[in-house]
Amino acid sequence: MGMASLNILSPFSMSTCLFNFNNTHYYNANNTHNLYNYNNAKPKSFPNHHLYPLSSLFSTTKSNPSPKFSPTSSHLSKSGTVRSGSSCSWMQDNSMHQIQDVSAGNSCSCSALPTQPAQVSSVQDLFEFICSGPLLGRLSLTPERIADTIDKWIAYNSYLSRLFQLNELYLTVPQKARFYHYYIPVFIWCEDQISQHMSEFKDGEDIPPLVIGFSAPQGCGKTTLVFALDYLFKNTGRKSATISIDDFYLTAEGQANLREANPGNALLELRGNAGSHDLQLSVETLNALSKLNKEGLKMKLPRYDKSAYNGKGDRADPSTWPEVEGPLTVVLFEGWMLGFKRLPMEVVQAVDPQLETVNKNLEAYYDAWYKFIKAWIVIKIQDPSCVYEWRLQAEIAMRENGKPGMSDEEVKDFVSRYLPAYNAYLPTLYSEGPSGSDPEHLLLIEIDEGRNPI
Repeated sequence: MGMASLNILSPFSMSTCLFNFNNTHYYNANNTHNLYNYNNAKPKSFPNHHLYPLSSLFSTTKSNPSPKFSPTSSHLSKSGTVRSGSSCSWMQDNSMHQIQDVSAGNSCSCSALPTQPAQVSSVQDLFEFICSGPLLGRLSLTPERIADTIDKWIAYNSYLSRLFQLNELYLTVPQKARFYHYYIPVFIWCEDQISQHMSEFKDGEDIPPLVIGFSAPQGCGKTTLVFALDYLFKNTGRKSATISIDDFYLTAEGQANLREANPGNALLELRGNAGSHDLQLSVETLNALSKLNKEGLKMKLPRYDKSAYNGKGDRADPSTWPEVEGPLTVVLFEGWMLGFKRLPMEVVQAVDPQLETVNKNLEAYYDAWYKFIKAWIVIKIQDPSCVYEWRLQAEIAMRENGKPGMSDEEVKDFVSRYLPAYNAYLPTLYSEGPSGSDPEHLLLIEIDEGRNPI
């Protein structure tokens, strides 16, 4: 569709919106939202509005801001929210407005635009860039729907830029692609799933949070994706919680017992494969989360300390577990083996005889995990060997930054304990979906070696 007829109505509060007039694109740094027409005409009304040229918000020709527009370090808590009293100010002139941090109940000052505008880029360019994304066809995101909600896309980009401490006016092409082609489309899909979930309940009924499962191999970016989605939910008025299958690993004592019960089985020597999780804790946690649908209800989420016992790990002290408060709208549950199905024994024996016990252990995982999950996102990789390369990259980066990291041989040994399960279970996961999943509530995303959707 042509952008000449594009109208944008801002349905929710956002401090900045865009419009075109006299062939120049402007920000409206006022909280008043009007219906703007992108037909080289002035907005219907903008009394006392401050107009700023829209510079290289979506430019691909300049990646570095001028010295007068360098982002300061954004003070984020471990949860990704802005700490009370911190500033995310982008230093420039005095044209400031407030962006509200819904999750923390705070606001921070963010400047509108650089004093010295760079090359102007149009909303038409942004629209076309979004429409070139590889996921849109699978998500029913038509050009018309994108045009109708373009202000939301811009708002989501602003939140993500703040979360990742990026200058939203000078995003590189890979950064724009990660936000507009991956994180934001997936967020919109999750919102659609939440709407469908809520529609199944009558007025006045207590609605349990929707549990969305994220199944993806290690190192492919699933934790970062979940982190970004959680931040978007919190900043758009949703209460969300995140959990990982890592949170349900056995205690150090439980791992030792598992190791003793399976002598010589390298796949069960350390945490990771099916059998190394406290399924009872899983059931208790997921049941409690499903009932966290009223104001005032609170609970603590279990966490695991991978650094304990020289890296062998142990459950973290409950006093350190984070607390979540209802009413929850969504629970984001991620894990490398989430959705794996038990296979015929001859299939797993052909991959690795040590998988026999792991395969038997998978039988109990449906009742402990999968039956709680009503929507699924499966991130597909082309070759399990990518896991080794991604893990190696991470460890090398840690060592280069002066942090302790595994040697190349240790990385190889670590990943080797997971590869048999990948080789055995991923083909069925990709062809049939997770155990108990509904194809109508399943999103399969294939990524390349750069962790980008294709």
